[in-house]
Amino acid sequence: MEYVTLNTGARMPLEGFGVFQIPDAAECERVVYDAIKTGYRLLDTAASYMNEEAVGKGVARAIADGLVTREELFITTKVWVSDMKTEEAAYEAVKTSLKKLDMDYADLILLHQPMGDYFAAYRGITRAYKEGLTKAIGVANFYPAILANFCETVEVIPAVNQVELHPFFAQEGALENMKAYGVVPQAWGPLAEGKHGIFTDPELTAIGNKYGKSAAQVVLKWNAQRGVSIIPKSTHVERMEQNIDIWDFDLTDEEMKIVASKDLGHSEIVNHDDPGFVKFVLNLH
Repeated sequence: MEYVTLNTGARMPLEGFGVFQIPDAAECERVVYDAIKTGYRLLDTAASYMNEEAVGKGVARAIADGLVTREELFITTKVWVSDMKTEEAAYEAVKTSLKKLDMDYADLILLHQPMGDYFAAYRGITRAYKEGLTKAIGVANFYPAILANFCETVEVIPAVNQVELHPFFAQEGALENMKAYGVVPQAWGPLAEGKHGIFTDPELTAIGNKYGKSAAQVVLKWNAQRGVSIIPKSTHVERMEQNIDIWDFDLTDEEMKIVASKDLGHSEIVNHDDPGFVKFVLNLH
């Protein structure tokens, strides 16, 4: 596993495990335990995923069984938009998440969307950071102009910006913008949620065959070689093992270009520029 050093000095694994859309508590606890057993050390959840308690139980079980120590893990959670109305609300949301996780601290707290009063909310999680409730703070889904304005304004530069990043939405300009501010990019949906025939793409498959890897492994390594932290998700141990087995090969410059050539220049998963989407999210509770 390779690591990246955040602007706080904390070390974050370049690859982690996401638990989005695993609402069943028993299943989530099981997959978190299996992920840790497989070798994952970064675990990514969120208040809106409704599974922080299950993540905490999976972690506690893994620690109790001697698989890992808390210090070896990097735990991320996110403050949802409904708690991003005031500084105090966001601060209290962090404490609520920690209580559900049954942890004294998180390694990274993110604001989940650039919606609501995200400047006030960020002051809330900055307070949590200063009090040691989290080792680092950051944002998610902050696109270039929003991130630039944010970084030029806030007291503490975000350590991470978690956005959609995969070959069909490469966002090279966004990566350059993040790099300029010292913000580490992290990919949600690094496998494009299975869209565009990503697992059977002939060019990706051909590259993988050269290294004895799958198209999915090629895609994950492509992002990692760009300095992007990736958080693939699977409920199946075999797929977990495949997803993390990407650290014994490197793509050539030409292969990196072939993967990048698939960029469509826009998302086909969610349109953050759609006012309707913003209204929808703001009315979720």
